[in-house]
Amino acid sequence: MRPKLSVILITYNHAKYVRKALDGILMQKTDFDYEIVVGDDCSTDSTQDILREYSMKNPGRFNLILRKKNLGRPTLNVYLTSMEAKGEYLAYLEGDDYWTDENKLQKQVDFLEAHPEYMGTTHSFCIIDENGAPSSDEQKEKLYSWSGDYTYSDWERRGEWPGQTASNVCRNFYKNGKMDYSILYRAHDFIDDEVIFTFLLLQGKIYRFDDVMAAHRVIRKQGGGTWNSIKLKRDTMVEEFEYKCSLMAWIEKNAGLTDYEVGQALTRFKNAAGLWLKHPSSRTWSMFSKCFAFYILHVKFGKVRKR
Repeated sequence: MRPKLSVILITYNHAKYVRKALDGILMQKTDFDYEIVVGDDCSTDSTQDILREYSMKNPGRFNLILRKKNLGRPTLNVYLTSMEAKGEYLAYLEGDDYWTDENKLQKQVDFLEAHPEYMGTTHSFCIIDENGAPSSDEQKEKLYSWSGDYTYSDWERRGEWPGQTASNVCRNFYKNGKMDYSILYRAHDFIDDEVIFTFLLLQGKIYRFDDVMAAHRVIRKQGGGTWNSIKLKRDTMVEEFEYKCSLMAWIEKNAGLTDYEVGQALTRFKNAAGLWLKHPSSRTWSMFSKCFAFYILHVKFGKVRKR
């Protein structure tokens, strides 16, 4: 029988944390069936052994995708794992975070069942450090402080986000075939949450509950070996500008640009030009050229598809 919901659990070297994530999933009380689709990107610690252990103890619940070769980009792992989901709804979770409310999935699915105009739901969360102790992060707390309805108009201004990955329960948009969702891994190696929220908000609203139903782990030290810590090591400025350019081009092709987005093109180009002038190199020149071609030649002076 097809499950109502698919939990998408993404892991990489999460042996220290993944039991907490798995226990938080398995404690969920629901009146519907759900599957757990795990995409492990060739962990070099004991993560895969732990996943096999839990799968054996819960026959029929897990779909383990244990990669023998690292994909090199976490976003591709998220995409390929999500494509295996059979459920009508998706619930995302990374292996170093966990859920704290046993009724989380039921609450969010009930809302989506009752409100077909919404594409997704999120909720509040607490922040913990790498050792599981309560922590704080003023920037994240401000970024994720939204309450209630969240629309694309709110999203394009990016003052606050609708939610954190561990809070996201949404409709399985991959099944509707309305857009080319492969941009999820083509736009950036690491950024998937922003792209997924873009998919959802182009097709409907998101509702954010004030309930705290998850714990998000903030790993501040480098060298831990998880994707969260690897991101800290990378110089992301050039990649960020290229990513923003690629995502806006995808939005135009699949949905059209709003007046606000068109207005942002010049600002984004100026930022890209500033980076190139400050750090001239073949790499920054390539980024600058890409941004100039899209933001200036196409958006400002070309024929843009408007929404």
